[in-house]
Amino acid sequence: MTRQFRARLRSTAAALALGAGAVLAFAGAASADPKVLATVDGQPITEADIALAMSDIGPGLPQKLEGAARQKYVLDYLIDLKLAAKKAQAQKLDQTPDYAKKLAYYRDKLAMEELLGSVAKAATTEEAERKAYDEAAKAEPPQEEIHARHILLPTEDDAKKALARVKGGEDFAKVANEMSKDTGGDGGDLGWFTKDRMVPEFSEAAFKLKKGEISDPVKTQFGWHIIQVEDTRTKSFPPFEQLKDQAARYVAQKAESEEIATLHAAAKIQYFDADGKPVADAPGAPAGAGPQPAAPAAPKN
Repeated sequence: MTRQFRARLRSTAAALALGAGAVLAFAGAASADPKVLATVDGQPITEADIALAMSDIGPGLPQKLEGAARQKYVLDYLIDLKLAAKKAQAQKLDQTPDYAKKLAYYRDKLAMEELLGSVAKAATTEEAERKAYDEAAKAEPPQEEIHARHILLPTEDDAKKALARVKGGEDFAKVANEMSKDTGGDGGDLGWFTKDRMVPEFSEAAFKLKKGEISDPVKTQFGWHIIQVEDTRTKSFPPFEQLKDQAARYVAQKAESEEIATLHAAAKIQYFDADGKPVADAPGAPAGAGPQPAAPAAPKN
């Protein structure tokens, strides 16, 4: 077995335990006269097979592998897959109990993906996307934002010395670089932020300042701050077109989650403990619970 072949098999968990061979053949047959790119002992490998394999192993391929080189890699992978699958079948490795269990698992997995894909497709309408967007926009009304810098010092006396330097005409960023204990921002730059993003004492002082103004020393749990406001603006929720993809993902994921919850509610599910005894409730989260989809949101600065 070549090193290249081992790498390809590792990248896709042995291609669904060789069960992918049957899936790929089915996918190729489903397409109307797909273009044949290669044959292996007379078995065709088509563009449809390449597309299906790409959706499986593509995310794991190096980004620098592009265009024709990327397609050639996947084509070679499919050739390896067919050769290995043929030998495995000749050795009756596809007739073991372990193989049957894996094949049953992947059948269920693919069937679930087909179901949820169908549910998501039906749910993702522009009306639903706009409703999700409107709800998210309502939850985030316009807010005042400021762009500020600060100098963080351990004592009030140190803060007063820094304040004297900037009020004496020295560049605020230069003094911050020389004196501040906060080394996370260039020249003490904090970027844009809303009032709720900072500790209360800092925000109260910062949001009272106008563009260009510098604060007196401000004490917080982190030490003493000198704050300079560079600019102000009103943060508005982005337009629908900018968040349309987020809204579509939210609608699709919400529909999938609701479908799973509905299936749980209609089924009789019994859990068992380590000794094989029935338990009344599911361990952990409630039935049908899982990661909740994230609503559309404004990009963070």
